[in-house]
Amino acid sequence: MLFTKMHGAGNDYVYINGFDATGAGAALTDPASVARAVSDRHFGIGADGLVLVLPSEAGDVRMRMFNADGSEAQMCGNAIRCVAKLAHEKGLATANPVGVETACGVKTIEKSIVTDDATGLETVPAATVDMGEPILDPASIPVTLPGETACHVSLAAAIPTLDLDADWVKRAGLDPRITCVSMGNPHVVLFCRDVQAVPLEQVGPLLETASIFPERINVHFAAVDSPASLTMRTWERGSGITLACGTGAAAVCVAGILAGLLDRARRNTYIQLPGGDLILEWREQNNRVYMTGPAETVFEGVWQDETPTAS
Repeated sequence: MLFTKMHGAGNDYVYINGFDATGAGAALTDPASVARAVSDRHFGIGADGLVLVLPSEAGDVRMRMFNADGSEAQMCGNAIRCVAKLAHEKGLATANPVGVETACGVKTIEKSIVTDDATGLETVPAATVDMGEPILDPASIPVTLPGETACHVSLAAAIPTLDLDADWVKRAGLDPRITCVSMGNPHVVLFCRDVQAVPLEQVGPLLETASIFPERINVHFAAVDSPASLTMRTWERGSGITLACGTGAAAVCVAGILAGLLDRARRNTYIQLPGGDLILEWREQNNRVYMTGPAETVFEGVWQDETPTAS
């Protein structure tokens, strides 16, 4: 199975070209098992998950993605930029903007295209993704919270299993409220003074699987540095700690504006993640969130594991 290892701000996936019959991408019979195998950072290729780039009737290409634990995800803002890059550079879809079909609809990506003067070859080092409108209705996120809003909900009331008297809570300066947002997949955002003081490997899985999140949830801790910038760390549903999360950055931007911590009038919000920086904008004129960030190829190879891949 031919593959391409790519990352967006450190959020890395193994990409399979499903247009190429020799790559076997279109014939995977058990992509969940393949995702678990290739994602293993000791015995596999090493990644946050697996992405299939497939033909589409709704868009220019279709993206299916699987987390490191094999669960299928609806959307990933970092992965979709890499899909646009791969599709362009492999000649699968060269339109700009390009429409990528996902499990939560077709997303539009504006590619930054660079042409090599000597060879004429085009590359896509970055892209801007129309992430769509944020979803704040609790039932649609989904989250089982009382009332009609998922914004600024008491953390103690929502997740009583979290020990708010723990030492890390004070060190991190944790805000005792949560905000839940869906960007096609569910997110919970918690603000604090110091994201590095959060024991994410312990708190992340506790929050991900809390009973109020019927489909589990992506967990983000964010510290506001200025009205136009913040720092965040992520525990991704099904993958654990990751270096970046595009849909999560969009959710954090929306949550920060709703909480009055970010200035929407400044338009761009600069978000620093462990793997790099992303630029977010929640536009008032159409209520849609736009994300700009890098897309990079790491290497290409052939996967020869005996995991069942083709019929």
